[in-house]
Amino acid sequence: MRQAQRKKEKDKVAIALMLAFCVIALTSIFTIKSNIDKINGSNTDVPVSEKTKTDASEKAQEEPISGGNENSEEVSSNVPTVDSAHNPGGKTAASKFINPVKSDEAYVTNQYSMDTLIYSVTLDQYMTHCGIDIEAPEDTQVTAAAPGTVTSIYEDDRYGISVEITHSDGYVTVYSNLSTAELVEVGDVVEAGKIIGGIGTTGLFESLEPAHLHLEMLKDGVYVNPADYIKF
Repeated sequence: MRQAQRKKEKDKVAIALMLAFCVIALTSIFTIKSNIDKINGSNTDVPVSEKTKTDASEKAQEEPISGGNENSEEVSSNVPTVDSAHNPGGKTAASKFINPVKSDEAYVTNQYSMDTLIYSVTLDQYMTHCGIDIEAPEDTQVTAAAPGTVTSIYEDDRYGISVEITHSDGYVTVYSNLSTAELVEVGDVVEAGKIIGGIGTTGLFESLEPAHLHLEMLKDGVYVNPADYIKF
């Protein structure tokens, strides 16, 4: 009897210890969970100093406005187009375009063709053509087609040395495959007929063709046919 009673007492002690352990464990779990909930419920937004924002903004404004741009689709908005000195009263005059190649020997070889494919001699395949090719003797003068501002000068991987001019009314002209672009600088305000370079053979995509100007025109960032605005 005594052994059975002792066994029962031991069992009671074991049960009591187990219950105490469970209570302690549950208390610990609830405490940890409470702390986690407090952390998750707190404001975790890290304030950004105004100085950091200002430095980032200044850095963005200091980025160069010229550089290689494969399709020349991006036009720098940091360079003003034609200034008020060229437009009395500060009003922007509508752009009127002239043939940028002044030569009796110049003629169009490849037309603008974005809807149908044309054959590329250099690439030996049919493809679209986002500009007009004007063939003329090498180093024939290339001039600005309309008043505007030189917004980019770069060497395109496909079409060679290029000069981009931004005009009024959302127009942009791009003169590629030039022999040189050292006659103008980014930021120059030019008039129609201002010499900006010479006809060359620097374009990789058209390297097997005779010297010519690859002329592109965009309206509000979309390619348009230069022949709709210029008489060649």
